[in-house]
Amino acid sequence: MRVAVIPARGGSKRIPRKNIKDFGGKPMIAWSIEAAKASGALDHVIVSTDDEEIAVIARKHGAEVPFMRPAELSGDYAGTTAVIAHAIQWMQSQKWELEAVCCLYPTPFVLPEDLREGMKVMQDPKWEFVFTVTRLDGPVLRSFQIHPEGGVEMLFPQYLETRSQDLPAVMHDAGQFYWGRPSAWLENKPVFDRHSFPLVLDNKQVQDIDTMDDWRRAELMHQALEGKSA
Repeated sequence: MRVAVIPARGGSKRIPRKNIKDFGGKPMIAWSIEAAKASGALDHVIVSTDDEEIAVIARKHGAEVPFMRPAELSGDYAGTTAVIAHAIQWMQSQKWELEAVCCLYPTPFVLPEDLREGMKVMQDPKWEFVFTVTRLDGPVLRSFQIHPEGGVEMLFPQYLETRSQDLPAVMHDAGQFYWGRPSAWLENKPVFDRHSFPLVLDNKQVQDIDTMDDWRRAELMHQALEGKSA
């Protein structure tokens, strides 16, 4: 059985009610629910939340909310791995035979075909996780910081004389989804490790949404993408 778990607590601080705030004509969480269901790669789409309003909206858009997340996993410092492990433990209590569990964040940029591709990669037993990444803009290994006493200092001085085109590509987490084996989630294995496969996305499809400036930028990006696909 393949299951998506969408973590969506109610206490978002930087953008209040972020998970159900209207984005492009529907609640933010609806985009991920609909992409998951459209992917054809999942047997269940579950939302893990501590918030009744989020639960109602999630169900309205086709997700299941078979349990409410406990308070100890709903605070500002609750880790995502613990939230997914809690959901897996509930599934196991229901005697579900799990093949893979996908942690899927509420985002308007996740695509059904990427979820399918991630599940396809998971067929290879050497991978514990498959997650989305994208390339960092600019020559990161030539970066520097402002020194507290004035001036600047390179973070990686060994690359001072290296041409930008000769530097290796540096990636970062795209923050969309993480396919993982149930045992990997339960054992709290690290995602950023050699046992994880990076599914590379175009950076035009990636945007963190932590502030209202991020939100406005994401709306413009999404409008551009929707216009391109129309």
